[in-house]
Amino acid sequence: MNAIYILWWRQMKRYLRTRSRIFGSIGQPILFLLALGYGLGAVFERAGQGDYLQFLVPGIILQTLLFSGVFWGIQILFDKRFGFLKEMLVAPVPRVKVLLGNALGGTTISIIQALVVFIVAVAFGFRPQNWVLLPLALLIVMALALTLASFGAGLASMVEDFQGFQAINNFLIFPLFFLSSALYPLTNVPDVLRILASINPLSYGVDALRHTMIGGGHFSLPTDLIVIAAVLVICVFFAVNRFNRIQV
Repeated sequence: MNAIYILWWRQMKRYLRTRSRIFGSIGQPILFLLALGYGLGAVFERAGQGDYLQFLVPGIILQTLLFSGVFWGIQILFDKRFGFLKEMLVAPVPRVKVLLGNALGGTTISIIQALVVFIVAVAFGFRPQNWVLLPLALLIVMALALTLASFGAGLASMVEDFQGFQAINNFLIFPLFFLSSALYPLTNVPDVLRILASINPLSYGVDALRHTMIGGGHFSLPTDLIVIAAVLVICVFFAVNRFNRIQV
């Protein structure tokens, strides 16, 4: 446990010492809240869908977790490039602990950023329908953050250069985000889009957040939780499998 804590604290210190990273990580979510929440709010309301800001905030929180969690994997590439990962892997510590300590650091950073976005959203006028359900929302955020950090770690373990990692991320992240229900409801959308969103695991993550924050969603909350749990197990297994194959 001491090795896990040290590696977790290393990630936290690197994050807290980089103010540009702290402010830059929440810049895009705030831009989405302003540009979409207020820019399209009137159109959304005229369509009879209610307050778009209320609908949008869970999706922006998921976006924050997605970009932060997956891009966290680039830290593994940095450690590879500068030789630090080799020193960790030859130490008398199981690889699973090395991966877990680093992944928990990335998960914690993602959670912090999501909480900051939530606070900013409240300042902009967002109001959860039932504050009692917020602890469940936090647990969902934690599960999603660990899932996406594990996914990012698995991807980073498969590539050797930053350009390859960026290309894979751009190929996966943006389709996963825009083909989920983060920015639009799934009612009255074309069948193809609804099918793609239904097989996208992120749709169930944002739907679970909507159930706990605004009191409604497209799928049922038990279905959302089952999918989130299954994807978490798959992503952790994927990360462990790929990390164990790294050659030093």
